[in-house]
Amino acid sequence: MRFSYWIPNSLPWDATVAQARLAEELGFDGIWYADHFMPNAVDPADGPIHEAPTMLGALAAATSRVRLGPLVYGNTYRNPAVMLKSAVTIDHISNGRFVLGLGAGWQENEHRAYGLDFNSFRWRFDRLEEACQVITSLLAEGRSTFSGSHYSLVDAPLDPKPVQSPLPILIGGGGEKRTLPIVARYANEWNVWGTPELLAQKGAVLDRCCETQGRDPSTVAHSAVALLFMPSDATVLEKVRSMSIERPTVIGTSSEVTDIMGAYRDAGVGEFIIPGFNFRGQADLEDTLQRFMAEVVPAING
Repeated sequence: MRFSYWIPNSLPWDATVAQARLAEELGFDGIWYADHFMPNAVDPADGPIHEAPTMLGALAAATSRVRLGPLVYGNTYRNPAVMLKSAVTIDHISNGRFVLGLGAGWQENEHRAYGLDFNSFRWRFDRLEEACQVITSLLAEGRSTFSGSHYSLVDAPLDPKPVQSPLPILIGGGGEKRTLPIVARYANEWNVWGTPELLAQKGAVLDRCCETQGRDPSTVAHSAVALLFMPSDATVLEKVRSMSIERPTVIGTSSEVTDIMGAYRDAGVGEFIIPGFNFRGQADLEDTLQRFMAEVVPAING
């Protein structure tokens, strides 16, 4: 299995690059970064949020080994051809380590604040599917012409092409009616928040979508996200176990976490992503990540 770290997008640059380099030094396989412009809240919320493509380009230059990418770019924020040009540039900066993560866009408050069209669920997923057509055409052809309901190209080049061939495309989300069929048709990788049970259930649906497309399901890599709580203090651990947490979580001793990672692996997950959202300061972050890489990962990967 691969194991990756998701850097919070509210951190200043010096803390961001420090976390990226820590993850790389500890042996993590990837670094991920969210694509948002403001905190998610019903009312306007204050708080620093950095812009993802710029930050990922900087992290590409500041690291040397890890894969890196957005989890995920909101398709409603940018023209897909322009977004792809940015992605290819970051792929060159990283010497072929970039993953183009895409999603339909969901955070309504930032669309409203920045004057971006939000519209209906169907409208957003129609745009995502059409964006995938634009992106795959530009990657495959010397020049592309495309006329759709939302996007168009006229003899458009993509030069240079990515260092990687193909440039990995990851699509995030677990929707069975629209997201998973789009994954089956266009993506190399798929990501969703969830437990091992959810990943197994959604993964089976994705496999059937691939078969409908005439595609080998094994050609789509599966990745999962869940909050990790692995405190070394037994009292703190018991307190965390009693908490009500909305997001999917992995909670336990290193032995218990190893068993849970094994369950993810058995559910077809090839990459587990640890977000840095819940750690109680730098000491907790470093202690948890170091022990996870030293005590859990060798037990999973031998």
